[in-house]
Amino acid sequence: MAIQKLLSLLFSQLVLFLLFLDLTNSQGLQVGVQVGLGLTTSQGLQLGFYSQTCPNAESTIHDMVQQFISSDRTLAAPLLRLHFHDCFVRGCDGSVLLNSTSTNQAEKDAVPNQTLRGFNVIDAIKSAVEKECPGVVSCADIVALAARDSVAMVGGPSWVVATGRRDGTVSRASEALAQLPSPFANINQLKQNFSAKGLSVKDLVVLSGAHTIGIGHCFVIINRLYNFTGKGDTDPSLDPAYAAQLKTICKPGDNTTVVEMDPGSSTLFDADYYNVVATRRGLFQSDAALLNDIQTRVYVTLQSSTNGITFAQDFAQSMVKLGNIGVLTGNQGEIRKQCAVVN
Repeated sequence: MAIQKLLSLLFSQLVLFLLFLDLTNSQGLQVGVQVGLGLTTSQGLQLGFYSQTCPNAESTIHDMVQQFISSDRTLAAPLLRLHFHDCFVRGCDGSVLLNSTSTNQAEKDAVPNQTLRGFNVIDAIKSAVEKECPGVVSCADIVALAARDSVAMVGGPSWVVATGRRDGTVSRASEALAQLPSPFANINQLKQNFSAKGLSVKDLVVLSGAHTIGIGHCFVIINRLYNFTGKGDTDPSLDPAYAAQLKTICKPGDNTTVVEMDPGSSTLFDADYYNVVATRRGLFQSDAALLNDIQTRVYVTLQSSTNGITFAQDFAQSMVKLGNIGVLTGNQGEIRKQCAVVN
């Protein structure tokens, strides 16, 4: 009887995987037709957009990113996160880079963005590109290309980045607070966040894999460790041994200490994140939430049991979709002279 139950379970998981694989292939085909095989995307972006107006733009950006990553590999995660946080609010328009003014609190000062890093990298790249081609290359494109290049430089996949994004002129902290996925979110909230941006459940679980690099701050997980339901308890979805380990690092009231999201390989882009989640060691509640939905759980199980058999390809495809969200093209927006201020 026990063997029959096990075989039944395995068969169910295989069916789900095959369905999931079909969805994967369909999505990959759509992305390939839209970006990999054509010159212009349906959003108005174009491969090699700067080939005539600033032919060395992409190589300059690549070389600058390489300089920074060579001296500090931990910058890859912040550069990727900048792109994600930019695209999730007003689309990929560089609005996350704008400074607040006396009359407006910008996105970068919203609570979820106060731990962002990498602005200095984008500013340095922009300065270098401006010397070559003044007023041509947008900050939004620099963010998109820097994210792609930084991931590839720490062992991750590369992907095609069509360019031609224009820079937005509006940036509101309130919108960032309302639209960015929260580390405290449950699976239904995460699905809603991603669906609102035209991203699928598969994109959700794939892009969560970005947590294979980078760090989290103790203050984000303090309640999860010490007061999850207000009764001095620990989140039961967190592996008890790992919770005990985290408690030796993160103490109540600690606002400065950081923890690797993928312990032991936080500067290497691999598929180990899914092993972490599968063994209930995801740092954030949003990581643990991936086990609470059949589609996301099947994907976590697949990647953790196959050493990330499709993760690199899937991540590249989902990043193409992310980079196409709400882009400004043509005469929309502007090309900022400095990324932190509108012209």
